[in-house]
Parts: sequence; structure tokens; C-alpha cells
Amino acid sequence: MSDIFDEFIVKDLKLKNRVVMPPMCMYSSDETGKVMDFHICHYNARAVGGTGLIIVEATAVEKRGRISANDLGLWDDSQIEGMKRIVDEVHLYGAKIGVQLAHAGRKNETDEDVIAPSPIMFNFKYSLPREMTLEDVDVVVEAFGQSARRAKEAGFDFIEIHGAHGYLVNEFLSPLCNERKDEYGGRVKNQIRILKQIIKRVRQEWPDEKPLGLRVSAYEYDAHGNKPEDISFMINMLKDYGIDIINVSSGGVIDCKIDAFPGYQIAYGTEVKKKTNLPVIVGGLLEHHHMANEIVKNGRGDLVYLGRELLRNPYWVLQAARKLEYDYKEWPKQYERAK
Repeated sequence: MSDIFDEFIVKDLKLKNRVVMPPMCMYSSDETGKVMDFHICHYNARAVGGTGLIIVEATAVEKRGRISANDLGLWDDSQIEGMKRIVDEVHLYGAKIGVQLAHAGRKNETDEDVIAPSPIMFNFKYSLPREMTLEDVDVVVEAFGQSARRAKEAGFDFIEIHGAHGYLVNEFLSPLCNERKDEYGGRVKNQIRILKQIIKRVRQEWPDEKPLGLRVSAYEYDAHGNKPEDISFMINMLKDYGIDIINVSSGGVIDCKIDAFPGYQIAYGTEVKKKTNLPVIVGGLLEHHHMANEIVKNGRGDLVYLGRELLRNPYWVLQAARKLEYDYKEWPKQYERAK
């Protein structure tokens, strides 16, 4: 029986514990999409605090793929240097680090060309997107591949493809916003086609021995939207192309109210785990140490992510060790007097 302080290994990625900082947009770059001093401090603090795996926020593979004008990017070689600074700082404190490669699709607040599978607005805050041509699809697939190359050059341990929260990949996967009549719409094998192409292209750049993750919205909060069984079916059609771990979230596909409470997404992750036989990262407003530990101990998830709580408290892991009376060996030597 594992707990949150046990090591976790997937391919060549060895984590010192099961606590994950998920991707959370900081909107702290500028038009260049480059890393700023804030990003170094932000990610480094969570590494010092003991987090096992840190996943850098949604990082745009195209300039037109940003959520906002202040997103980080890996669409240009000039952005590699800043990302390498983050990686090197995090590694100094024993944490592993990944990056989430993303394309906003129709949920794009910039003045760039807004594209989507179908010309359907998310809500009136956003522009009406242009339906992607087949050439657009090819450009986006190649952009993911080139961004993966840059992630490798920056030294990341892990790549996660963003297929959740109503952004471009999720838009193709969901019947709520994909009304295409060509080979990218309709049947499930068509809905997943672009994601399959992205995975294969990323794998051309990302070594086989390094893990590749996928973030999904396993429940779309609409009777006609995807549910865990649908997402699991899609994952099972794709996993042999190189997916090693699933980061399970929910929502974001349509504009609706979600009844969120501590642990509200855990059951979705557990179902995906059972149906795909892949390790899963689960979370959803987790805060309490005992609750996070119970999820891992009872096999409801392989790793747990804490978003808002790690924003409030970068030292959550160190405090969890004290609360759970665990003799944690990974305290930074500068802080050992507080152990």
C-alpha cells in the first residue's frame, strides 16, 4: 500500500513523492511569451517546499494558441533559455519538472487569428472562431512537435499534452463543440484524429524513455458531453502511440456552473484509471493532508495534484510530513530546524 511520501516511477521519471503541482496559468509573461523573474521564484518555491513533480503552466505552441497575451510559450527557440532556467532551479531542490504544451483554440483572449474545430463561440467574452482548415490542422500538429523539441532542449523531465478545459484538443474531442463533417468530426476515431497526430509528432521529438502525459476533462457537465467512460474509450484508442500517464480534471468545455467541493473530481480519475490501466494524477480542491494521503493509500489515484493549496502554501509537503508524523528525509538543510 503506497502513500503520498512513496516514490513513484514511470519510465525514466523517478519522483520522490506523489504530490504534484498542476499547470496553473500565471499570466505573467508579455508578448514575447518568455520566462520572467516571477516564474523562476514561483516554481522554485514549490521545489524548495518539497513538491515531487511540478508541471509548468499551459505553454502555448503557437502565438495564436495563447489563452492571454501574458502566457508563456515554446513556439520559438528564443524561449528555450528561460525555460531552462526554471528547470535548472527546480532540479537543484530534488523536484522533477514537466511542461504542459497547449493551444487555446476558441478560448483565446488575444487579437490573434482565433481557430477551432467548428465556428462556435465559448461565450460572448470570446471571439467567434474560424473553422480550422486541413492546413491549419497540419500547422498545429507541427507546432506541438517543435515545442516538444524545445522542451527537450530545455531539459524538462516530462511533457503533458493539454487535452482538457475546453481548449483546442478538448474542442476536437467533445461533441459539444466539434460539429465537423470531415475526417476530424463525427465518429470517435475522427474526433481523436488530431490528438493521435499530435502524440505521434511529439513522440518523434520526445524520447521513448521519457514519459508523456495527457490532461483530460473526464466530465463535461452536460448530458450530451463526454463522461469518464467516453474519455477512457478515447484514451484506450490512443495510449499505444505513447501516452504513459493521465492527469484527470473536468469541465471548461462549455460555460456552466460547477458544484465544486474538496475531492469533487477524484471519482472521475479513479474510473479512468480502472478503464485504461494507466496511472492517473487526480485532484480537485484538495487541501487536507489526511485526505490527500487516503486517496493514494486506497488506490483511488497514483498521484495527487494540489493547485490552489500550493498557491497558498508552497510548503504543503513539508507540513504534511509533520501532520502525518512521517520521517521525511527531504527537508532542505536550511530549514531542518523547523522539522
